[in-house]
Amino acid sequence: MSEPLPISVVVVARNEADALRRCLRSVADWTAESIVALNQTTDNSAELARSLGAVVREIPWQGYRDTKNAACQWAGQPWILSLDADEEISSRLRDEIQALFASAELARVSGAQFPRKVWFMNRWITHGDWYPDRSLRLVRKDQARWVGDAFVHERLECDGAVATLDADLYHYSFPTVAHHVGKMIPFADLFVKQQVTAGRRFSVAAAVFRPGWRFVRAYVFRRGFLDGFAGFYIAVATAFGVLVRQARWYEAERGPTASPAQAGEPEASAQHRSP
Repeated sequence: MSEPLPISVVVVARNEADALRRCLRSVADWTAESIVALNQTTDNSAELARSLGAVVREIPWQGYRDTKNAACQWAGQPWILSLDADEEISSRLRDEIQALFASAELARVSGAQFPRKVWFMNRWITHGDWYPDRSLRLVRKDQARWVGDAFVHERLECDGAVATLDADLYHYSFPTVAHHVGKMIPFADLFVKQQVTAGRRFSVAAAVFRPGWRFVRAYVFRRGFLDGFAGFYIAVATAFGVLVRQARWYEAERGPTASPAQAGEPEASAQHRSP
């Protein structure tokens, strides 16, 4: 077997034991080290990670961007492969990364990006808003950082050229439809926090037109219809998710919801009350 590549795999996780096993196995043997940064974990993630050869660290939650930047400081190798616990390096992507490290191109780049493919409704999603979702995840440690909003939509950025690989990073983000729907409100709340912090104001025009545009873009222009019913669901859910975010923003600007009496609404007339 060849020597492991000089890569530190860095994973930030919380109660992701089942997914973490698949993630760590996909990078075992061919990367130099794996670091799992756990935040307030109550399951057996620590024991599992150690059994698979990973170094386990505890880290306080500081938001997605800052927590990931802090975790990357523990990397002991010159290259970092940053993964989420619900992601997996496919065998083809592993081979491409190994080929990159064996080539002269490595000296000319500071990172590598590759498409991320989601498993949803028992199929791979290969169109619409969810694919190819090219992600920069492999970077030189001294030339990269997580940037973006402190609350959500963080992204990895590096100085210098970025190689583009063709093989997929597998993403098992939503095991069920219920899990996907359940994420809408937490992400909507993070979105609202982001807008308020930036000093932006709610727009009726955006709330009316943006959801419809997101459906058309995902389902028609990005050919989500080729993913069958799953593609239709994703386009509709994406549009609805945008509407929920806009509604939560509208609600936040107007403060807590008042009862009819508090809002000055007349009480129901006597003839409409229950006997």
